[in-house]
Amino acid sequence: MIIFKRFVAMVQFFTSIPIPVNLNCDERDYGKGLVFAPAVGLIIGVLLLALCSVLKLVLPLKIVTAFLIVGYIVLTGGLHLDGLGDTFDGLFSNRPKEKILEIMRDSRVGTNAVLVLISIVLINYTVLLELDLMPAALLLFPVAGRIGSLIGAGTSVYARKNEGLGKSFIDFCGRKEMFLGIIISFIIFGIVLKLKGLLIAFISIITAWTVTKILTRKLGGATGDILGAVCELNQTVFLLLFYVLGQFLS
Repeated sequence: MIIFKRFVAMVQFFTSIPIPVNLNCDERDYGKGLVFAPAVGLIIGVLLLALCSVLKLVLPLKIVTAFLIVGYIVLTGGLHLDGLGDTFDGLFSNRPKEKILEIMRDSRVGTNAVLVLISIVLINYTVLLELDLMPAALLLFPVAGRIGSLIGAGTSVYARKNEGLGKSFIDFCGRKEMFLGIIISFIIFGIVLKLKGLLIAFISIITAWTVTKILTRKLGGATGDILGAVCELNQTVFLLLFYVLGQFLS
């Protein structure tokens, strides 16, 4: 029962899919439930693939790709993109740690946020288009993103002195949750792409760890915004790797 509760909690938190159930979750449930983040990514991927299949019946590829980007934003409520923007506003402000954290919590959008969001959306659009909206890419790029959040939480300490949205994830997602989440990721990638999928899953885990270390270096830890940033950056890196490796492994 607790496994189902935590899985549903992750779907409710990480997507805008309406599930009208009050689960009475505590901080521990959210942190431990992060093990299911890759599975939630797969749900997002399946819905995007279904949307793609319908739209391709009546629209050209470029317009379908644009609608898929919008569909992804709607499905996730822009949660991780918001974290990406806040993270870049803070880290590129060239301020001390406490001021960076204050900027990241500010609801106003700065220049660095706008620039990184435009860049990420453009890269994702272009690579998906170059891949001809390959089903495997659509299924797996949200999984790779949620691997990023899992690794980010499991390998970091919380950067703020006070409470925040990401504290429960970082405090209660330990090595066990990270290990089980990685296994789930390998299973998903292996089923979709077989041996090549295992290689790409392994690389996605390494890139998630690398991005986490880069983003947390200045703050000495992570926040909810940084977990969102790692998610978005890792799935963009996945799409680029998928394209590059596809040239050699096809």
